[in-house]
Amino acid sequence: MDELRSDPSDCKDVLSGCIVRIAEAQDEAAFEMLFRHFAPRLKSYFTKRGSDPAMAEEITQEAMVSVWKNAAQFDPERASAATWIFTIARNLSVDRFRRMRRPSFDPNDPAFIPDDEEPPDRLLERAEAEQKVRDVMNTLSPNEKNVLMLSFYEDRSHGEIAQRLGLPVGTVKSRIRLAFGKLRAALGGDSGAGR
Repeated sequence: MDELRSDPSDCKDVLSGCIVRIAEAQDEAAFEMLFRHFAPRLKSYFTKRGSDPAMAEEITQEAMVSVWKNAAQFDPERASAATWIFTIARNLSVDRFRRMRRPSFDPNDPAFIPDDEEPPDRLLERAEAEQKVRDVMNTLSPNEKNVLMLSFYEDRSHGEIAQRLGLPVGTVKSRIRLAFGKLRAALGGDSGAGR
């Protein structure tokens, strides 16, 4: 610790050297020196920024553990030991703050409650209606089926369909109208479809 009381530039070199020794040899004495130097400063920094003492202590401990684990990432050419350690600590505190601000999961939230199952009779009715539509679609000419598929399944506009098929827009509209007429007639006038 006497090395830290002399010239400030020497102090920076000593602290950077401690991180390098931790990275190279997991030097516990070097880590203890860093901890004694930075832990009170980090705790004070977070307390001044509004953290309660317990939270400031937790972030400090977490930051110092991160210093130990990530010492190999330290580059003394890019940053001083203090800059590197305070950056780690600040990032941890930001992450912690973000986690605290997230709403907690409420299993009773209506968005998470599944919809009631449809009654079997309604499922059967729907399946029969869908099969009926498929059967009627199979009776349409390829041209009529093609424009319906592009219009309703691919959600294309009349102009896009015309351009894609190389047809006039009026022809596309006529084919859709004819196909709907056939669908209505085959389904008893209640196709439920219309644009």
